[in-house]
Amino acid sequence: MSLDYFILHTGQHYSYKLDKVFFEQLGLPPSKYNLGVGSGSHAKETGKMLIGIERVLLEEKPTVILVEGDTNTVLAGALAASKVHIKVGHVEAGLRSYDRQMPEEINRTLTDHCSDYLFAPTEKEKAILLDEGTPDDKIFVTGNTIVDAIYQNLDIAKKGGNALHTLHLAPGEYFLVTLHRQENVDNSARFSSILKGLSKVASEFHLPVIYPIHPRSRKMMAEFGLKAQNLKLIEPLDFLGFLQLESNARLILTDSGGVQEEACVLNVPCVTLRDNTERPETIEVGANILAGASPHKILKCVRFMLSRQNNWINPFGDGKAGKRIVEIITGAEHG
Repeated sequence: MSLDYFILHTGQHYSYKLDKVFFEQLGLPPSKYNLGVGSGSHAKETGKMLIGIERVLLEEKPTVILVEGDTNTVLAGALAASKVHIKVGHVEAGLRSYDRQMPEEINRTLTDHCSDYLFAPTEKEKAILLDEGTPDDKIFVTGNTIVDAIYQNLDIAKKGGNALHTLHLAPGEYFLVTLHRQENVDNSARFSSILKGLSKVASEFHLPVIYPIHPRSRKMMAEFGLKAQNLKLIEPLDFLGFLQLESNARLILTDSGGVQEEACVLNVPCVTLRDNTERPETIEVGANILAGASPHKILKCVRFMLSRQNNWINPFGDGKAGKRIVEIITGAEHG
């Protein structure tokens, strides 16, 4: 059965390399609507999104909307739909860091509690949702769509990507960094401490540390007067270029939840620059470790992860999560 669907883009991300390039490289249909929300405080972003999304939903009258992850867009979409009695499916449901200082934690928790279909990546997230009182018949363990994206595009990235060549890098002979979370880059002392830790890693291992820097992180670095010593700062990469860098890295250091999962799926060791994670499976299988922001601990965690065997088993599914999600919705709505 074919489904009639459309993409509603809020415009929360709007630069070419964080937006349009994904549609181009992944062969996605263009968004039918783009709200052009842009940057702003959490309240401004979410408020603009609620108004725009509600207008579209009242006009289009979809049966179900799907939201994925933990952004302001996800929360606004779920709230707007639930208020006009349109069913909500949350992809990546049940993830918890239990850190309410993270805006993402608020977003994902509230979204789960106004969703009708909760697509949990693993049994662990299902157990969390059940403990929070979510009815069992609303929860579906599907695996995560991140695995789908990696499996579908890894060969293309390896064959067609030129990120390594452009940056003069050899496979397995560099570290890759992503660092953009509000709790890290909006805190001068914490941001400075992490940068010092990354500099220590570069000095000890004599390998390039590549940091595709998010516009927000670059802005805060300038505002705080911070220097990235021993790091190679580059502009954000397109999807295939970043996937190529991820898959060939010696080790990845990140504060991104998605990158933690991607590193695990790609069998690349990961050091997480946070005090908690909503991806505990990565730690349990031995793919990841929490380092926080201490320079000494960051260096110690890198040493530890490089001493381990990269032989863990990916806990996030077989790359068919998207197909399962569509089948579940189709069966429920047309059965």
